[in-house]
Amino acid sequence: MMGANRPSGTVAETPVLPAWAPPWASQLAELCFSGTTSVFLLHGNTNDLLPRGTTPEDGYGTIADLLAEQLFGKWDLLLHYDLGRGLRAFAGRNEKRLQKITALANEKITDLSTVKNDPGVVLALLDRFVRNNIVSADKALSFAVIIDQASFLFPEGEPGRTSFPAAAMLVTLLNWAKSPHVKKMPMAFVLMDERRADLSERVTGSPHVAAIELPLPSADERERFIRATMVGGTRELAAFSDFDAPTLARLTAGISLTDLAVLVKVAAETGRRLDAKAFQDLKKRLIEKQAQGLLEFIEPKWTLDTIIGHEAAKSRLRQDAELLRKGRLASLPMGYLLCGPVGTGKTFLAQCTAGEIGIPCVILKNFRSKYVGETEGNLERVLSVLRAMGPVMVVIDEADAALGSREAEGDSGTSSRVFGMIAAQMGDTRYRGAILWMLLTARPDLLPIDLKRQGRAEVHIPLFYPTEDKEIRQMFLTLAKKLQGQLAAEDIPAVPHVGELSGADVEGLVGRALRVSLLAGSETITRAALTEVFAEFLPSTQGIEKELQELAAILECTDRQFLPAAVAKQMDGDGRARTQQRFLELRRLVELI
Repeated sequence: MMGANRPSGTVAETPVLPAWAPPWASQLAELCFSGTTSVFLLHGNTNDLLPRGTTPEDGYGTIADLLAEQLFGKWDLLLHYDLGRGLRAFAGRNEKRLQKITALANEKITDLSTVKNDPGVVLALLDRFVRNNIVSADKALSFAVIIDQASFLFPEGEPGRTSFPAAAMLVTLLNWAKSPHVKKMPMAFVLMDERRADLSERVTGSPHVAAIELPLPSADERERFIRATMVGGTRELAAFSDFDAPTLARLTAGISLTDLAVLVKVAAETGRRLDAKAFQDLKKRLIEKQAQGLLEFIEPKWTLDTIIGHEAAKSRLRQDAELLRKGRLASLPMGYLLCGPVGTGKTFLAQCTAGEIGIPCVILKNFRSKYVGETEGNLERVLSVLRAMGPVMVVIDEADAALGSREAEGDSGTSSRVFGMIAAQMGDTRYRGAILWMLLTARPDLLPIDLKRQGRAEVHIPLFYPTEDKEIRQMFLTLAKKLQGQLAAEDIPAVPHVGELSGADVEGLVGRALRVSLLAGSETITRAALTEVFAEFLPSTQGIEKELQELAAILECTDRQFLPAAVAKQMDGDGRARTQQRFLELRRLVELI
């Protein structure tokens, strides 16, 4: 048995992990058995399933099973602790080894059956054993403890405001982490929690604690699981699914094995065929569940052909879509910034772009919380799902308000930490082409430059109100179809306020005309209804704000071709400087209003 006769002051021999073991397990083994550190934090996808072997018959188990059977499979003592089940001996599936560990624990620590399930009592017992083990010289035992749901023992909280028992437990853990004697010996303390941000910053920020993120399963892991799930079943996959195992594995990016089991088994048991429609509904529900309701999953219904105008922008986005389909990821931007006055169709253009590329589209919902640490935990979860989903387009509306900045104050640093997390993810070139960011805002000047620089949201596309009668009339026809109404081109009367109408205004006018027509007994949008609506319509009076937003979009533009010809001409010579001056004047005026 490894460790029982090991001289004091040495670490255990690094185990040879099987080929099917996940990469994070190798990282943990390397850090643990090299004596680098003794306290580890596993976070992320910690509640998922892992294979127990190479064949489907080996089945799947928990992360704790993998640690018990592979990493610490030959250690003398292995304990498991959580607030629900208390302190217990642990050995995975090995009943004989479990009996030996239980007997040894009862002899060296205490009778485990009598231990009070009190975290303070448990950690005091373990600390006493650790200190005794350090001074036991040649009789030292190899020892590991797995602490599940660790945030309930070491929760996030400001130093000095926690209770004395909670502070004592935290100090005990940190003492183990920084002890050079513990590091030299075959002893390990593995904390597991899905949300890293829920743990005390003293733990997550300690240089003596190794934090390792467990990702969602890869396509190969999902395919293997699907095949294993079918073994021994009464039905073959083809009997209830339109997709074979490789296709189903590819389409379920961003889903844990636990949820994947639900998807497959529900279809198999209920007889409801897993066709394209049923699969989309199930995947949408599972992805949103995986992201804890913080992502809204959208299946794009339109392509860029639906967009009227913005020809240069559509051309660029189509070119990028083609490069993505060809796998030329190095030539793609990390993200886009869509800016322009309110109502110019920024959200619609983003969704049409996702439809053109043929990838899923998600909208990042409000992940902020009033509770300390929960905002960061929410965002951490969302980012882990996005990394596993790729390729995916992430739409962040009102980005200037949603993402915060490094300088934000008044919320204990939450906004600055959120900003840092998103900026780091947006700039991670490993995900170029896998996560396409779409930042939408009417005030790009309020968005921190860190997010707008090259390597993040690097292509800035300004959108403007339509100025040509032909273009705006075509918008009426297109938006009528979007609203499932019928409108003939000859039934559109002279459009008033051309140049002042946004895409949202046009959609509103079409919607009103459809309502008037239906109330009059017509199933189509009539010329009379449009004439009535045009006569009653009053354009917005917020002229200063609209001009400010338009100038901000012009100044933010990264490619001259995106600008209307008349606007691009105004930028010649000292035109840009004059535009900048006018923008500053308007901004000061708006701030005074």
